[in-house]
Amino acid sequence: MNQAFASNFAKSIFLSVSGLVILSFIGTRIFTHIDLNLYGYMVGTIVFLGGFFYRFIAWGERPPTKILIKKGLKLLRRRKTPAISVEHLVTHKFIQNRGIYRWTQHMLIGWGCILSCFVTFPLVFGWMYFTMDEMGYYTVVAMGIDLIQVKADGWIAFVFFNALNITAIMVITGVSMALYRRLKNMQARAEQKFIYDFMPLYMLLFVSVTGLLLTFMNVFLHGAGQPIMSLIHQFSVIITLVYLPFGKLAHIPFRPMSVLARNYREHYSEQGMKDCKVCGNQFVSTEQVQDVIHVLKINEIEFKTNEGGHLGELCLPCRRKYRIAQFSGFPTHQVKLKETNQHAQV
Repeated sequence: MNQAFASNFAKSIFLSVSGLVILSFIGTRIFTHIDLNLYGYMVGTIVFLGGFFYRFIAWGERPPTKILIKKGLKLLRRRKTPAISVEHLVTHKFIQNRGIYRWTQHMLIGWGCILSCFVTFPLVFGWMYFTMDEMGYYTVVAMGIDLIQVKADGWIAFVFFNALNITAIMVITGVSMALYRRLKNMQARAEQKFIYDFMPLYMLLFVSVTGLLLTFMNVFLHGAGQPIMSLIHQFSVIITLVYLPFGKLAHIPFRPMSVLARNYREHYSEQGMKDCKVCGNQFVSTEQVQDVIHVLKINEIEFKTNEGGHLGELCLPCRRKYRIAQFSGFPTHQVKLKETNQHAQV
């Protein structure tokens, strides 16, 4: 299989696109239910997959990432994996430690985007669609199978047809909260960059607002201006999908990797912690220290100390002191260095 492709990237793209075509073939009942109005979204999604696999493979080929993925996948059978997955992928409790305000904005943006994808992608590739066989009733079809019939004016149909409007309101609310914080918080203002931090938020805002305008035009303006707004909205979605793998929003599809990292840290910490060779405090697992030294050796980077040890065997404060001592000439234990709390709430 590997010899048939020029690279891992080419193989990943080929298999992914082939899988989408096969699923669409099944879901649309041999391509008999295709909405050509969604063709642009389909092209944007395929480009997004190309960018995602390009960045993921480039990241995954790094020696530290290889170790994390290899050992993390083996630890997925841990009893704590479901709880960790819920915390990192559903409740985002790690954000809650930074404050309820930031947790709320993060939940609104994150789940607004994820739920939008869960609705949009099945529609774009024909995995799900609606038919009206009887007056006043819609049939929900998923992967070519008739699932349920719902009243056209019922609450289930209302949720189905307005799901993207609901997620758009979630994203607009979350983005507005994020922009307010970034503009009012002095520390955030000093650290933010327009291209990396603000532009993704503006893109999400533009996609959500244009999506709501489509509904507004259809309901209140009887479709006036809808064709032009449909093209504007489609263009905004495609540009966002193309940008997503290469900007700050890339952490959304990369987020599941945090489960592997958490399992790695917790499991090997339970196996045994490493004592710092200077102060004696335990700082990371013995396995992680060995992996760090191994990765540095692969990259031909030597961080050996004059005493015959390795900087990787020192905790972070002692590592800083050791480096200062090499420049100042003072013994390591005499260097006064104040440690700051990087996670303090401002």
